[in-house]
Amino acid sequence: QAFFCLLLCIPWGSSCPPSCQCMERAGAKAVLCSSRHLEEIPKDIPRDVVFLKLDANSITRIPSNAFRHLSHLEELDLSRNAIEKIDRAAFKGVAAGLRTLDLSSNRIRSIPKEALLALNAKLRLANNPWHCECALQEVLWEVRLDPDSVQDITCHTAPREEYVGKPLLQVLDAGVNFCSVRQRTMDVAMFITMFGWFAMVIIYVICYVRHNREDACKHVDYLRSPPSAQAHAE
Repeated sequence: QAFFCLLLCIPWGSSCPPSCQCMERAGAKAVLCSSRHLEEIPKDIPRDVVFLKLDANSITRIPSNAFRHLSHLEELDLSRNAIEKIDRAAFKGVAAGLRTLDLSSNRIRSIPKEALLALNAKLRLANNPWHCECALQEVLWEVRLDPDSVQDITCHTAPREEYVGKPLLQVLDAGVNFCSVRQRTMDVAMFITMFGWFAMVIIYVICYVRHNREDACKHVDYLRSPPSAQAHAE
């Protein structure tokens, strides 16, 4: 009975991942997992963590619901990893309370806007090989960026060579609108598709009329032919 009572008295989520260090910071729990050669997010992070540092590791992906059980999380540092993919629901469950999110110095080329739009956190997105396009532009319009790192969000690739290597905000301030470029491309593609269908319909109608005309001519020639020729044809 004493053993079961002891189990019930132990608070769930109070253990510390073996590769991390857990401590109190300003009266709140901090979990420090910096430079631990981690390739994925630890599964046994305490539920009452407020500050979580996972920087300088080898994490390549942020899967859906990766932090959903960390309802008290306010600061999340994922900088200096090898992150390439962030799922749409990566930050589900912590969006409301998260105050800062550091994704700088990773390998992120693009990010689904659904992953960030629900966040109220201040974001650091600098020093990633961004592909400057409409999706990234929409993200920057909606999220809260850390002012100190904005100029380091540069275009690693872009639809036009002249934008490569330039800060994204500088390109946008110059009047470039990646979303309007995409819209024009979609309009042209739709026009070509509609023209193709229209051409097919016209060709079909022409072939149909020509075929019926040939059949009608044969029928007229048959009727005009002598009875003996008609009997021979039959």
